[in-house]
Amino acid sequence: MMPLRTIVFRYALFAVIATVVNLATQRLVLQAMAAPYELFVAIFFGTLFGLVVKYVLDKYWIFGDRRSDIGTHGRQFSLYTLMGVATTAIFWGFEYSFYVIGGTDFMRELGAVIGLTIGYVTKFFLDKRFVFDANPAVLGKAAT
Repeated sequence: MMPLRTIVFRYALFAVIATVVNLATQRLVLQAMAAPYELFVAIFFGTLFGLVVKYVLDKYWIFGDRRSDIGTHGRQFSLYTLMGVATTAIFWGFEYSFYVIGGTDFMRELGAVIGLTIGYVTKFFLDKRFVFDANPAVLGKAAT
């Protein structure tokens, strides 16, 4: 079984990597486009690329899931995305609520950090239970 400290470190590192991929993709799209709605296009592609990177890293390095057939990937990626939507709502809810209550950027960012922390912890357990649940090797269990 992988030590908890290793899981937490990897999960946090992968969140940072996915964020960098997201923001770098947004920047590239914004530099390449000069049209209406370029920000929405940039956010879409940044989110998509960051999501794919985080899914692959989590699948192989957090949950140890080595299955690679297209059906499994399709099911898992769909569920992974759905879990991300749910936890993003937590993050945005905290960020916005803290801004409304405190009215400052500091309070908004504090709410964002709290919301992200709760969201990522929640997402880990949702992914473990609903996305990578059928994998006997998840987090060190004996593989068949």
